[in-house]
Amino acid sequence: MSILIDSNVILDLVNQDPIWLDWSLSSIERYSSGGLIINSIIFSELSTNATSTEEVESLLKSLEIEMIEIPRKALFLASKVHLDYRRRGGTRSTGLPDFFIGAHAQIASIPLISRDKSRYQTYFPQITLISP
Repeated sequence: MSILIDSNVILDLVNQDPIWLDWSLSSIERYSSGGLIINSIIFSELSTNATSTEEVESLLKSLEIEMIEIPRKALFLASKVHLDYRRRGGTRSTGLPDFFIGAHAQIASIPLISRDKSRYQTYFPQITLISP
């Protein structure tokens, strides 16, 4: 079974995060046999400090992570859940990325590895969340 992996977990490896490196590395190792995947939103987040798309693609290849398309149903769900978030008082400073990722995991019925536990549990309680 494929598992969606959030950018924060991958970036812990890239940045050698002193707090999260061990957890993120062990999570990648533990779940890599199931097929780790990302989507275009996560690719975008990984690209922030990269110098080229090839750099990001090389990182993904080294970690054996595949990129897949976000289903349209997930894109639709993300917009509806984000609207609910805004109606509950969510700030504009939080954009759609986590909502696209959570909706993708929910619509595709795939687990998500992420350190961002709270928002996913609140707005996507049906997903299997792998978090510290």
